[in-house]
Amino acid sequence: MHLEGTVLVGTEFEPVEGRVVVADGEIVRIEEGPVDGDDVILPAFVNAHTHIGDSIAKEAGEGLSLDDLVAPPDGLKHRLLRSASHEEKVAAMARTLRYMESTGTGTFIEFREGGVPGVEALRDALAGDGVALGERAIDAVALGRDDPDVLSVADGYGASGARDADFDAVRADTREAGKLFGIHAGERDADDINPAMDLEPDFLVHMVHAEAIHLDRLEDRGTPVVVCPRSNLVTNVGVPPIRDLAERTTVALGTDNVMLDSPSMFREMEFAAKLADLPAREVLRMATVNGAAIAGENRGVIEPGADADLLVLDGDSDNLAGARDIVRAIVRRAGAADVSRVVLGGEPVGKETI
Repeated sequence: MHLEGTVLVGTEFEPVEGRVVVADGEIVRIEEGPVDGDDVILPAFVNAHTHIGDSIAKEAGEGLSLDDLVAPPDGLKHRLLRSASHEEKVAAMARTLRYMESTGTGTFIEFREGGVPGVEALRDALAGDGVALGERAIDAVALGRDDPDVLSVADGYGASGARDADFDAVRADTREAGKLFGIHAGERDADDINPAMDLEPDFLVHMVHAEAIHLDRLEDRGTPVVVCPRSNLVTNVGVPPIRDLAERTTVALGTDNVMLDSPSMFREMEFAAKLADLPAREVLRMATVNGAAIAGENRGVIEPGADADLLVLDGDSDNLAGARDIVRAIVRRAGAADVSRVVLGGEPVGKETI
């Protein structure tokens, strides 16, 4: 198959008029040349931090503190998850997966609560088991939580934070298994950042309260960071120093808890771009190739040999028509209504929703 339009090529998202040729789920080549139509083709998004189990409780807990909302083991989220049936959680996650897929997310890194059963519920939602919404093409990197045995079924381990438990053993297990280890750090305050970094994680999440010493350590070690600025604002913990972090290490974007924010990478990009006043191309990298690098996936970029996970926008939509800088327009103003097609693994998906 092939897609025609303005193609955003490479990690600099150079606009090239032409076509993307796809075969066997891979980008084969980019051909330059005149084309009909106004489509804009970019990599599908990589949402680098989610908690989609929260889909059972959207907009619950207004006015609660961060700890009351999500702190294990008895934050509101955890109580609601314990009270929900497997079927309820699977159905709610399946709807969120459909929304994420239809708005251009091809891959997400999920911190999945509930141990082995929690990861199995996510797998069921992806496979469409027991739900009417069907199988999804969106790809999950599932990092289990709450039980070291979760590594038998998960792609790694997502730790809640260094103050919550001793994660030395599970960190050693993930390293031995060659799997990802991520950990929340610096969300509430700076006290847990150094202990989290001492674990030598594959990536850190939040880093709202990163200080100079932490920025130096990040740069020395090359530890990537996932920021979730909309979530941080909602929980009233502050906002991450995105510009400072980006100057020191790889930064990716995540949407965090579905109970607090929609898992829309369009909204996350716009908020991050306007908050940090970073170049649009840098923010688009945070939403695509940077998250893919953390996940260890060959996607998030349009170049030969990369996975064919692609998002097609209508460049002549009422929202995007007249844009002088198409990359800036995508980052700062594009939305779900501008999506004309999503291609994951080389195949169009989500026809029922787009």
